[in-house]
Amino acid sequence: MSTIQKFDPAVNRLLALLPTDVYEQLTPHLELVSLTIHQPIYEIDEPIPHVYFPHHSLISLITSMENGSTIEISLVGREGMAGILAVLGGKTKGHRAFVQIAGQAMRMEAATLKAEFDRGGPLQRVLLRYCQALLTQAAQYAACNRFHLTEERLARWLLLVRDCVQNDTFLLTQEFIGEMLGVPRSSVTVAAGNLSQAGLIRYTRGRVTILDGKALEDYSCECYGVIQSEFAHLLGVF
Repeated sequence: MSTIQKFDPAVNRLLALLPTDVYEQLTPHLELVSLTIHQPIYEIDEPIPHVYFPHHSLISLITSMENGSTIEISLVGREGMAGILAVLGGKTKGHRAFVQIAGQAMRMEAATLKAEFDRGGPLQRVLLRYCQALLTQAAQYAACNRFHLTEERLARWLLLVRDCVQNDTFLLTQEFIGEMLGVPRSSVTVAAGNLSQAGLIRYTRGRVTILDGKALEDYSCECYGVIQSEFAHLLGVF
């Protein structure tokens, strides 16, 4: 019987869930790559050639409106994989993905992973659980964007970014955060100022530092806890 691979904090946590023999079957097909900020991962209505398992990089899944406005629908960090639709046999009809925070990731041809996925077994079960967790995240984002204050949403978003990259400091401009939250830059300025005045974060020249994670969790809406709990329940991460 195969044993579960011991977790190594330097690698993607989704891959770390796989039994050793399954992971070793994937190893020859995995390539370590460096992702640059704003690098496109896949575009709307285009095939997905590769899937990515981030280490400390961060990938945003976003949707765009006809007027050019955008909003983030999911985050993918070292707890997950970008390109799950290719494994499920679909194309990206409603969103695209790009690198939000630069760093390394393991890359694999989507067709190769799909072939392994179609065999069933542990790999298929792990990826289906991840897909369920990602759907929960997207659904919670939708509710959060409709019902919660910008400050609460910003707190939730910063906490998820922190969890994905395992770092309390990251480079993010207010304009970019506004695009992810679907709000004007001025709203981000006010919200970030309120969080700074409360001693929860420090935000200077595009650099965000979470000063008090526990207090930021208390300030955030319940959506952070819901997403965190779902990933922990399904995958044992976060």
